[in-house]
Amino acid sequence: MNIEELREYCLSKKAVTESFPFDEETLVFKVANKMFALSALEKGNNIVLKCDPERAIQLREEYTEIEAAWHMNKTHWNQIDLNGSVPNNLIIELIDHSYELIVSKLTQKIKTELLGE
Repeated sequence: MNIEELREYCLSKKAVTESFPFDEETLVFKVANKMFALSALEKGNNIVLKCDPERAIQLREEYTEIEAAWHMNKTHWNQIDLNGSVPNNLIIELIDHSYELIVSKLTQKIKTELLGE
């Protein structure tokens, strides 16, 4: 999966925005102004995603390309090397998981306004 495919998939999720809040290189995807994915465009070979802590540990043990994310809460955020052996369908699943973790913490009012839930 390349950075453009990743970008298209993230933006296909309901109420997602993209921005560069940190610098011109770090692309951030948000839902309700809360981050669920980050990627360094210059490098273009990784994505940082939020993850359930137990699942994060399991994934890090299973794939050498998945590790605790640099500059993030390492309990909740994984960095995935897109050039490794992690299957695209798992990357998609982990993007969905990250998005759903953020959405699950939104207030009902925000869910209704943004997502129609």
